[in-house]
Amino acid sequence: MFFNDFGINVNRQACHDVKPKLFKMNSRRNFLQKLTLSAVALPILSSYSAKNQEAISEKPYKGKILRVAIMGLGSYATRVAEAMESCTKAKLVGIISGTPSKFESWQRKYDIPDKNCYNYDNFDRIRNNPDIDAVYIITPNGLHRDQAIRVAQAGKHVICEKPMGLNAKEGEEMIAACKSANVKLLVGYRMHFEANTLEIIRMRKEGELGKIMFFQGLCGFKIGDPSQWRLNRQLAGGGAMMDIGIYAVNGSRYMVGEEPIWVTAQETKTDPVKFKEGVDETIQFQLGFPSGAVASCLSTYSMNNLDRFFLNGEKGFAELQPSTGYGPIKGRTNKGPLELPHITHQTVQMDEMSEIIFENKIPTVPVDGEEGLKDLKIIDAIYLAVQTGQKVELKD
Repeated sequence: MFFNDFGINVNRQACHDVKPKLFKMNSRRNFLQKLTLSAVALPILSSYSAKNQEAISEKPYKGKILRVAIMGLGSYATRVAEAMESCTKAKLVGIISGTPSKFESWQRKYDIPDKNCYNYDNFDRIRNNPDIDAVYIITPNGLHRDQAIRVAQAGKHVICEKPMGLNAKEGEEMIAACKSANVKLLVGYRMHFEANTLEIIRMRKEGELGKIMFFQGLCGFKIGDPSQWRLNRQLAGGGAMMDIGIYAVNGSRYMVGEEPIWVTAQETKTDPVKFKEGVDETIQFQLGFPSGAVASCLSTYSMNNLDRFFLNGEKGFAELQPSTGYGPIKGRTNKGPLELPHITHQTVQMDEMSEIIFENKIPTVPVDGEEGLKDLKIIDAIYLAVQTGQKVELKD
């Protein structure tokens, strides 16, 4: 017994012994058997042909490849690097680290030549390296501003992890430096390319949810090692708000589809030893929007089981939980579950950023420096509202 190209059982000897007379329909039974066989084979053949046609139509990408050097070789940089192995429009070609002992393993894994390895003192030399188009800065928040400016001055495009800087002033300086150097400044907003997130944005834009009334964003986790940079005010610029809280800030904007005009906020601190002065443990904040919609959000380093977005409109609702994790993102709306396919966020992000840099593609939700600056202005206002206990008006 063997299988033909369509997976149908065929008796090998019978194939050799076939005579023309055997094809005559000498009984109703034989006729029905052959009819059944044809009915089975037809959809299989159709499916096979469709798949072949699809494979033929998918031509290999021949466009320009964004050649990226990653700065800062920590855990998230490792995640990005591994995700980039699946990219078609971006490639990891260089590394920049304050710990040169990491070079060997990264070079071996990603086939990075010695000439594309730099430390924090000498990476300005990338200006003379035509193999690198952009640098992805994945270092502590407090280093972003200076590193981004140096990368821009070296003539390379800047991709910076969020938050873009420690405050709006730093963000403005980064934007100015990149404009002066005629390079692009992008921020690592991976959720701006996530399928289920984009589906909710589509529903909101097309009026399927009606007028938006309310958004809730819950972001947080129990943080561990008290000596890590995220709990160092100089390196982090704050606490939970500068790490996980920015997801709720940013999410409120792209979910509601407006820019907030006021903010109120309250801080709770249960462990002042771990969360020292200037390092927030938990902040609740509220945003008001021009349409009258409001947002109620939570940013914390002391609770798990959060990571939830909820958007409510006059005609329907949308919910994501988890909403900003590494995936798969899961959700539902008043019309049913959201089950769009999961693709590694950083893979999609880097391919999309290649198109933004080389083809001036305009994404559904911006990922440029101006987008990062808007979040920093809101975070500045949240901290001010915590300090004063007053509502803070947001200006353009």
